[in-house]
Amino acid sequence: MSAAHAPINPDYVDAQGKPLWHPVHEPHLPEGHSTSLGFWMYLMSDCLIFAILFAVYAVIGGNYAAGPAPKDLFDLNLIAVNTAMLLFSSITYGFAMLAMMKGKIGQTLSWLAVTGLFGLAFLGIELYEFAHLIHLDATPQRSGFLSAFFFLVGTHGLHVTFGVIWLVTLMVQVKMKGLIPANRRRLMCLSMFWHFLDVIWIGVFTFVYLMGMLR
Repeated sequence: MSAAHAPINPDYVDAQGKPLWHPVHEPHLPEGHSTSLGFWMYLMSDCLIFAILFAVYAVIGGNYAAGPAPKDLFDLNLIAVNTAMLLFSSITYGFAMLAMMKGKIGQTLSWLAVTGLFGLAFLGIELYEFAHLIHLDATPQRSGFLSAFFFLVGTHGLHVTFGVIWLVTLMVQVKMKGLIPANRRRLMCLSMFWHFLDVIWIGVFTFVYLMGMLR
């Protein structure tokens, strides 16, 4: 019997004998897979944003307009401490993920809290640096170098701020609902985002601060 004359399953027709569409029989991606794919696409778009900002800094970062240069402004000891804060936060987030894998809610929340404190310390030092530069009249309007610097470093700082807010939100969700699959998936996404910010900052520290002091 051909497919055109095959009998129609009564479960797939309505009262008038017309076929019904059942979404359960349509192919689809698992929820966790689609979430991870979408988040990777977001990270790739963020990579493009930071690539553009690094390119802009490379082009106009040497334009001081008779104003202060990196050697006159940067305190490498302070920046090294700030870098350590972000690096330590990645380590503590890794410990949080290990605790999550073991199903230990208390330890997961504790390590997330420590990660958030390191993130806040990083932001505090960065805000202090910005305030100090503005006090020295090294504002974004002063030169192309300062415009590119504030835009690049400030954009990274905004991402860290968003990450801390996201982290606190997830802590509340884990506290209320535990380590359900949805919360585990969200913690994995935040883990990728947090380590991504760590990698970007290493690029900022090397390209902006270290190379700037060598100019």
